[in-house]
Amino acid sequence: MLSITVPTLPRAARPRPVRALVLLCLVATAAAADPRPAPAADPALQTLGRQLFFDGRLSASGRQSCATCHDPRYAYGPRPGEGLAKGGPHLDRLGSRAVPSLRYLQAVPDFTLTHRFTDGDIGPAGGYTWDGRARSIGEQARLPLLDPDEMANRSAAEVARRLNAAGYRTSFEAIFGPGVLGNPDRALAAATEALAAFQRTPAEFYPYSSRYDAFLRGELELTDAEAHGVELFKDPKKGNCASCHAVLTRAGVPPVFTDYDLLNIGVPRNPRIPANADPAHFDLGLCGPKRTDLAAERRYCGFFRAPSMRNTAIRAAYFHNGVYTTLDEVMHFYVERDLYPEKYYPRAADGTVRKFDDLPPELVANIDHDAPMDRPPGAEPALSDAEIADLMAFLKTLTDADVAR
Repeated sequence: MLSITVPTLPRAARPRPVRALVLLCLVATAAAADPRPAPAADPALQTLGRQLFFDGRLSASGRQSCATCHDPRYAYGPRPGEGLAKGGPHLDRLGSRAVPSLRYLQAVPDFTLTHRFTDGDIGPAGGYTWDGRARSIGEQARLPLLDPDEMANRSAAEVARRLNAAGYRTSFEAIFGPGVLGNPDRALAAATEALAAFQRTPAEFYPYSSRYDAFLRGELELTDAEAHGVELFKDPKKGNCASCHAVLTRAGVPPVFTDYDLLNIGVPRNPRIPANADPAHFDLGLCGPKRTDLAAERRYCGFFRAPSMRNTAIRAAYFHNGVYTTLDEVMHFYVERDLYPEKYYPRAADGTVRKFDDLPPELVANIDHDAPMDRPPGAEPALSDAEIADLMAFLKTLTDADVAR
């Protein structure tokens, strides 16, 4: 794959205070992923992909496009209040997972169960979507087209029919050859290839335009609170965020703030998800129900992929099930999960706290207990409220310049 160039000033032209030099010496685990994006796609293919991305006619409702859920004004993520999106033929079916941002996916590694992290641990990492089941951006783009809770096409043939009806025949044949829309499988594959090409547009999907990127280029200094937040982010005894959200510049490319690993942190059940009205229903991520090839891997049940922390401060929903809607809630959950479980989990009829209520009781051994989620009841939190505020100040520096705030 080709590398991208991150604008920098000549070394002699950018004197850097000691604090900046210290903060740039960041060490974190990182999956074996090449941080450089794939070669730029053909401009005509990218243009076609852009048209498809914003075209609601490709859905069963005729009103839902990719951009309906992945709004460019919000870093190609959900709009406020729409972290759990409605789809289906009548736009009345609420999804079961939070809408992710599509930014900074250009270097997601292949899924594996046996990735060796730099701390010596071995476990699942990579792949697209919350459960890593898609093998490419194009394969990920295919999923919502055929999902009954999203764009709700019933088959590749229905997608091809909608492409024909929307007037794409000439554009598709110019790129993919005559008759491409007459073959449903070829039509669907061509559409997802075009969507993937659009999602490899650097300015749209990996602009590296945040305050933190400007800091890395020597164009500004972080505030004291932001600088302290970086230290808390990478301190293994404090925030320990960098253990999953790697802060590592590789091949001249700024950090994406994830090492692509999958893990289970025991987030609470989201009662707003219709499927959760059934107490026997559990979204177990890596081992089902959406992913079906690893159903027997019970040690990985409840595992979901760690997302990039870029643009996290503007998200409309956090974690795979969108149970939280503010960054403050997320930070306090990490710090207080095991100290004050009654704040985050419901009580059973006998008054006891139903901790880890979104996982069958026999699978609680899968829960992660790394810092800061390693405190026994009665211990002091790993982070004070003031430290949480500084950590959040740093996370806000990861918001791209072009998105709504």
